[in-house]
Amino acid sequence: MAALRRLTQSRRSTDDRTALAAEAAADAASAQLAPEPSKAPEAPAGDHTPEPGDVRAAAFFDCDNTILRGAAIFYLGVGLYRRRFFSRRDLARFAWQQAAFRLRGAENPEHIADARDSALGLVAGKRTADLERICEEIFEPVLAEKVWPGTRALVQMHLDAGQRVWLVTAAPQEVARLIARRLGMTGALGTVAETRDGEYTGRLVGGMLHGPAKAAAVQALARREHLDLARCAAFSDSANDIPMLSLVGHPYVINPDGELRRHARAMGWRVRDFRTGRKAARIGVPAAAGLGVLVGAAAAAVAVHRRQRA
Repeated sequence: MAALRRLTQSRRSTDDRTALAAEAAADAASAQLAPEPSKAPEAPAGDHTPEPGDVRAAAFFDCDNTILRGAAIFYLGVGLYRRRFFSRRDLARFAWQQAAFRLRGAENPEHIADARDSALGLVAGKRTADLERICEEIFEPVLAEKVWPGTRALVQMHLDAGQRVWLVTAAPQEVARLIARRLGMTGALGTVAETRDGEYTGRLVGGMLHGPAKAAAVQALARREHLDLARCAAFSDSANDIPMLSLVGHPYVINPDGELRRHARAMGWRVRDFRTGRKAARIGVPAAAGLGVLVGAAAAAVAVHRRQRA
């Protein structure tokens, strides 16, 4: 019975963090962002055409490998390392964690928590204004070079129909808000870090906006904005976002991983793959990709160790 109580408490605690993360993301996203005018390519033929002027419809886009080639948090990490926010030892540890994830091909909640706590420890005490300024510097070239044109066109298609368009990502809210603004989107739902007196405390408000928390955040925002999710669209590359995709009437699968592709085929969801055939094939072999990361991490760790002994 004691074990059952602990399990129930653990589940309740996880659910509470998910709900809190979702509400925090919706709070942070509630301020509308002024779109920056830009011209995008035409949307791929055959996509669902959003109803013009439907004020109860919106579109929700995942970020990593859906809008951006690669992961926003990776670009942020490299940029912060170059600006000496953390050491080579920290970089090596993050590389090991990423390699373990890629080799396993699935996410482990304990490793996610470890990576989260490590990252939060690095920004604790840093000023929020400094990180926001640095994010601007880091993502200026990234957004110029790493956005998938096909997905960018889908974003523009919904904007042109007069719909609100939201970015939904586990990346920090500061990064999410910047990317959304640069792409002319309405706003962003991202992971919210706790701050006090303009500095990061090293804690999150709730937890990471990941998996079920994304779906909960979309639901929370839909309630506040009086959206009808049956008339909304969502776009993602990852099976982790099946809860979010399942919420809406128009789910789209973009550059999917193997699990999501199979699920989409079974559900009859639309699939758009903007990668070349070669790149798409590599997604199905996480161990091979992870091995490259692992070798790089090992080299970094050895270099750090030698430097410390010198």
